[in-house]
Amino acid sequence: MMNYMKSEHYRLLHKKGLYVTSAIGLSLIIATAAVLSLSLHFDPNFPYATSRFFYSNIVSGGVLIVIIGLLFNSALTGKDTAIIKQSISFGVSRNTIFWSKLALTFIYYLLICVIGLAFTIVLGESLLASEELAVKNFLLASFNMIPIVVSGFFVIHVLRMLKISDVYIIVMLLFVFLLSGDLIRLLFQSISGMNELYHYAPSTLLNENLISFLAQALNSSIAHG
Repeated sequence: MMNYMKSEHYRLLHKKGLYVTSAIGLSLIIATAAVLSLSLHFDPNFPYATSRFFYSNIVSGGVLIVIIGLLFNSALTGKDTAIIKQSISFGVSRNTIFWSKLALTFIYYLLICVIGLAFTIVLGESLLASEELAVKNFLLASFNMIPIVVSGFFVIHVLRMLKISDVYIIVMLLFVFLLSGDLIRLLFQSISGMNELYHYAPSTLLNENLISFLAQALNSSIAHG
């Protein structure tokens, strides 16, 4: 298994898509901070040039974060059927292929997420108006997103290994992370014992996490105002 992982690691490091996706993700963070900072420069009364508002854009971007995970995973689960068949012919099991590709892409995805998180905090605290407890609340909200994002990445990997089209995967992700809570509430609102099921849907959990982050920031502002 280790030899196969080394081979896949070499392939991953030579995938341009890995670096392009990383650059785009970090560029979006930088661009958002720059726009907010410049807006404050041209309008001193601009109310959104704060670290809290900047962080809220990240907390509300669960779907985008998971889609970036799809792009990372695609680096080793793309159109390489011939390579997989060749590996199997050399005695590499499908189980080894599955877990090796998952481990490698997830490690690099996790790494870019950590870098992006650090980038966000540095830019938020250096370019924008810092607010009391903003970083602490942001880290807590980010931590709350981990189970949802990680489970989304694992589901993506399974679907990619099953050769499901990216279009269908993206549609599924949009549904699960944006609409699942509303649909479940609509379907089960009249059924006793199941009318609260929507609270556990990914879209509901992400929305409640964002609301909680904004509420904590608001309470902190009031307490120190």
